Amino acid sequence: MSDPVIALVMLGLFIIFIFLGFPIAFTLMAMGLSFGAYAYFDYSTAFWDNRIFYLFTQNTFSVMNNDVLISVPLFLFMGYIIERANILDKLFFSLQVGLRFLPGSMAVAALVTCALFATATGIVGAVVTLMGLIALPAMLKAGYDQKLSSGVIAAGGTLGILIPPSILLIVYAATASVSVVKLYAAALIPGFMLAGFYVIYVVARAVITPSLCPKPKDVVDFGIFKSLLLVCQAFVPLAALILAVLGSILFGLATPSEAAAMGALGGIILAVVYKAFTWERLRESVYLTARTSAMVCFLFVGAATFSSVFSYLGGEHVVRDLMLGLDLSPVQFLILAQIIIFILGWPLEWSEIIIIFVPIFLPLLPYFGVDPILFGILIAINLQTSFLTPPMAMSAYYLKGVAPKGLELWTIFKGCFPFVGMVLLTLTITYVYPSVVTYLPDVLFNQAVEIPFDPNDPSVVNPNIFKSM
Repeated sequence: MSDPVIALVMLGLFIIFIFLGFPIAFTLMAMGLSFGAYAYFDYSTAFWDNRIFYLFTQNTFSVMNNDVLISVPLFLFMGYIIERANILDKLFFSLQVGLRFLPGSMAVAALVTCALFATATGIVGAVVTLMGLIALPAMLKAGYDQKLSSGVIAAGGTLGILIPPSILLIVYAATASVSVVKLYAAALIPGFMLAGFYVIYVVARAVITPSLCPKPKDVVDFGIFKSLLLVCQAFVPLAALILAVLGSILFGLATPSEAAAMGALGGIILAVVYKAFTWERLRESVYLTARTSAMVCFLFVGAATFSSVFSYLGGEHVVRDLMLGLDLSPVQFLILAQIIIFILGWPLEWSEIIIIFVPIFLPLLPYFGVDPILFGILIAINLQTSFLTPPMAMSAYYLKGVAPKGLELWTIFKGCFPFVGMVLLTLTITYVYPSVVTYLPDVLFNQAVEIPFDPNDPSVVNPNIFKSM
């Protein structure tokens, strides 16, 4: 077999091993080393002198030396310590009181709480699980529709992978070699637009069919002063922390790593203020941060080794020639890429998709004149659907695991469908008007610079210079 065919066999075996349930990071490393030993084999050198081992150690050093990834454990620690500060129930109740005159107030309060907490933690499973324990029983007890209540929590919990400070965007920035700050700026409008669609949908359903969202009876006696006091105690501190972290990044006051460090410190201070800071919770937060950070680093090392060998064997050229041979327009290429990523979102986590499969598409972006920042935001929006779409809607399964008895999984799925429609609407708007992504980076960082791409030298990809349609 020729080397390109072996590269395709390598990719096919990897996909098979994924579906068999093998650990993805270590499967990538094992396949990269084994196929790399063949690719770099030299009769004149000993086996342990094979260049694949040097490549593996270099990739490991490069990942550990990547300044962009420093912010990952810091943001994770901020999220875990806030998660254990026991402020979610207070936050939900304060918003429920503050929004009590709005139709569907409990559902809107749940959405805002999910969005805020998901933004702070960036961990979908934690947000959906905690909100499923706190908000879902309260909504069902108040007489809210099961489908609507389930969809609100499942959809709201996924917003953290799109709205900054998103860990997904940090990982994409490290993978695509683009600016984290520009990605954060680019994600703001689409992220809040999607959250706004969710809120508009809930309010509209409550107005059209009031029986779906009865007015809560346990918050009508709160006066304006007491309502403001509750909001200031529960909502303002967390919102201020997130805005301070995000604002310091966007306005150039701090690098993402510095802002993440201050966010981690702010999370500790919040836990102390809410009298929820204990040695046990600190130990748990550090342990979970180390475990998740190690997983991300192992994925980076394995994916870098795998993709290097895959490219060396000619697999990248096969994929590139196949895509170019289809004679696609930029929009058709984007749609095809998003369909593939959507399907991958069923069996895989977002981290695996970003680190392993997105690099396959990145070298193709200059051929189609696609801005990698726009491409990254489209992926972040698209992955919302992967968490909400059966048969592998992870948000629905997270929620089912903690839902009250009697709430069927199919009921949760049906509740997610309208929110999937709003994600697709946001994707469509982003395709038709890419300026919703590029506007803020252009205004804040003056990045509207175009340098003509030389199609005769496609091996050099500078992601910061390509603008979309």
